[in-house]
Amino acid sequence: MSDANVTWTTLVSAEALAAALGRDDLVVFDTRHSLAEPEAGEAAHRVAHIPGAFYAHLDRELSDHRQPHAGRHPWPALEDFTAALGRWGVTPQHQVVVYDAADGALAAARLWFLLRALGHRRVAVLDGGLQRWQSLGLPMESAMPVATPAPPYPATFDQSRLLDAAQVQAHLDNGGVLLDARAAERFRGDVEPIDRVAGHVPGAINRPYALSMRDGRFRPAQELALEFARTLEGRDPRDVVAMCGSGVTACHLLLALEHAGLEGARLFTGSWSGWIDDPLRPIARGP
Repeated sequence: MSDANVTWTTLVSAEALAAALGRDDLVVFDTRHSLAEPEAGEAAHRVAHIPGAFYAHLDRELSDHRQPHAGRHPWPALEDFTAALGRWGVTPQHQVVVYDAADGALAAARLWFLLRALGHRRVAVLDGGLQRWQSLGLPMESAMPVATPAPPYPATFDQSRLLDAAQVQAHLDNGGVLLDARAAERFRGDVEPIDRVAGHVPGAINRPYALSMRDGRFRPAQELALEFARTLEGRDPRDVVAMCGSGVTACHLLLALEHAGLEGARLFTGSWSGWIDDPLRPIARGP
């Protein structure tokens, strides 16, 4: 198979991406983001980035902050996101690769799942992110890429994969699995550095996204598949919903599931910050 025909749908290595730079069908995105300094990622992109990479901002392009009661990073409006893809020149025929500073959690996996929810399969996250790329001495540039604009991306979100709080409660009531990607201390409610209330959704299972990683890269698919199989206890991966604090690192969990061969899991878009927006919703603390 020639490089021009290679398709990546979950992860791609730095070596493989480096060999593919210059492919006509390749579009690369830099999504580096800091919750503490929201403009730091874009500033770093201007200094240096993988050759040809466009910058996608978590707050501007990958969220819609006009939406009330939808968590800290509300899912973007279809028309805005598809128009942005068009401005970047992304079409259904393109192979997209997304990276962030390191593990994919801020916010490469978010853009991966946004595209996946549109039905775009040819999208992958750079395994190890920019950290591994630079550790290998691979090329960087400061020149800003120029897009060849296309019409708005011709697709709609698969709404069956995007759940709000009421749908998540119904999912749990019907015996579905809700995996929370936050760190264990946040899930237990021991600490809460970001949201105004600590704890978790009653019935959720804690699966910190970092458990999918080893030495900065995703663990082998077979290892993850065995662990997820124990959690799912024979249930279909489509019976899994992922959440986190705001619907961003939950996408990392969705990526890990698909890397493990378990397709079809869904996202609680508002996640914990959306759940606690209604003070009448129940809250659990402890393990």
